[in-house]
Amino acid sequence: MKFLNILDTEIGIGKTILSIDIAKLHTRTSLEVPVIIQRSAVDGPVVLLLAGIHGDEVNGVEIVRQLISKKLNQPSKGTVICIPVVNVFGFLNQTREFPDGRDLNRMFPGSVSGSLAARFAHVIMDEIVPHVDYCIDFHTGGGSRFNYAQIRMDGTDAKCLEMARVFGAKFVIDAPIRDKSFRKSASLLGKKVLLFEGGKDHHLDKEVTNQALQGTMRVMQHLGMRDFSVQLENKPPADPQIYVKKSTWLRANHSGMYRRVVSIGQKVNKGDVIGSVSDPYGDFEKKVKSHYTGYIIGSNHSPIINQGDALVHVSTEHEEFERI
Repeated sequence: MKFLNILDTEIGIGKTILSIDIAKLHTRTSLEVPVIIQRSAVDGPVVLLLAGIHGDEVNGVEIVRQLISKKLNQPSKGTVICIPVVNVFGFLNQTREFPDGRDLNRMFPGSVSGSLAARFAHVIMDEIVPHVDYCIDFHTGGGSRFNYAQIRMDGTDAKCLEMARVFGAKFVIDAPIRDKSFRKSASLLGKKVLLFEGGKDHHLDKEVTNQALQGTMRVMQHLGMRDFSVQLENKPPADPQIYVKKSTWLRANHSGMYRRVVSIGQKVNKGDVIGSVSDPYGDFEKKVKSHYTGYIIGSNHSPIINQGDALVHVSTEHEEFERI
């Protein structure tokens, strides 16, 4: 059996729980980040499932939690590494950032002597990622923006595109990789990374969670790690997958109270009314129209918006895929 050593611990068959402990709060209280590993007796792929890089994105945490609680992370072949809450600091305070005010997902690959967030990112990249073959990073929308369940990946990577299609989310988005993000840093090391987006911050959504669980099982089954025929829904969705090559946010021309009239996930035509903005005194109400024909893949759920705020995320270039 292949030797596997993570965080200075030899990983044997079955369940191993480790902790990342690199910093203390100003009260000298230690905060540990649990790393839950399930290893099969049969060698195979190593998959990393992580969430909570942004501490307020609780739906991602719920997804990984359910994968563990339902024992879906126990492979028949290979190894599954779960980190349900990467940014435990932000999770405790229900904030997006690290205690040093930095966005952890803009600090990778990190450094040994940098900021607190940079040091933590370095530990993830140095101690965990080198052992991984594939990764699914679970996120939600932020700032009251609700994202339809979607997979983001590098469309130039054939394996990532294949895995994204297998995952089965309605929207597969060819998304540019942000500098200093976990996805870019892991990809530069040759890891195949999918980024799941669904729901919004400070919110749990059962449908989004279920789609993520189903998709993760499909990917693991596709990689030969476990047969999930019993757990997977028997009937696949009838609608095709939408491969989004380009997209943009439509923004408000006026400040005021915002009301949506379109549903997330639906297709709109250029010129269709997507909502309206009004003042609170009944003096004016302005219709908001789509400048494009495309699919609504994200939506602002805040009832109060300012001029220039993003309202809906719409695809501007897309094609349909038959489901596999």
